[in-house]
Amino acid sequence: MQSISSKENELIKHIKKLKDKKGRDISNEYVIEGIKLIQEAIQENVNIKQIIVCDDCDKTESMPKDLMYEIAKYDCIYVTKKIFKYISEVQEPQGILAVIEKNNLDREIDYSQDIIVALDDVQDPGNLGTILRTVDSIGLTQILVSKGTADSYNPKVVRSTMGAIFRIKIIEFEDLEKTLKEIKKHKFKVVVTSLQTENTIYEINYNKKVIVIGNEAKGVKKNIQELADEKIKIPMIGKTESLNASVATGIVLYEYVRQKWNSGDRH
Repeated sequence: MQSISSKENELIKHIKKLKDKKGRDISNEYVIEGIKLIQEAIQENVNIKQIIVCDDCDKTESMPKDLMYEIAKYDCIYVTKKIFKYISEVQEPQGILAVIEKNNLDREIDYSQDIIVALDDVQDPGNLGTILRTVDSIGLTQILVSKGTADSYNPKVVRSTMGAIFRIKIIEFEDLEKTLKEIKKHKFKVVVTSLQTENTIYEINYNKKVIVIGNEAKGVKKNIQELADEKIKIPMIGKTESLNASVATGIVLYEYVRQKWNSGDRH
């Protein structure tokens, strides 16, 4: 078995380009790394283009036997430790990564779900990844993101989702305001988080609502706030006035879960 050992190899150069958003956008691909994410990708039947395995990394020997059996069914490429570290994004690589096709070609919004989550220029990749994971945890299968939101396929976002990125349809829009106006035609109401209200997250019914989460520093844009049917805030009894965007999203979404749970709808 021959391992790729040159940085000039065309596949290696291609994978390096996928570290940048421009490269990911051009090829409509992104990279996942680590045993758990590879296992999740296989289980979710995502389109795996190539699987790259480090031929002489220490941790490669400890990979589960069933995983090694599964990856043999794919286009599996072996590389040297030096090359793997060159293309890896993590400090302590597990010796396996894969090139995945994005799941962003379907841009149709699903109006059958109770709520839709929309992100208005959320910037931090860690926040975005955690929000995607939270959305997945409550049974939603889509999220809307503004053009100014962090790239959903950024390696840090992908790692933070813990596999949720394979199950969530990410729909990016150039004009979030225009999109929300269109959604309202489908009998959804727009709800924004805001400090300029007395209404708390506990005072609305989470049915046919679009929950808009704003930028970490500036919140929801003024034009989106003006479009909102309802404004809500998280009540805080301590001295802190605001919360991390992903934490705030989790609190709001789990109020939706609480209401469903109490109504007897636990699916």
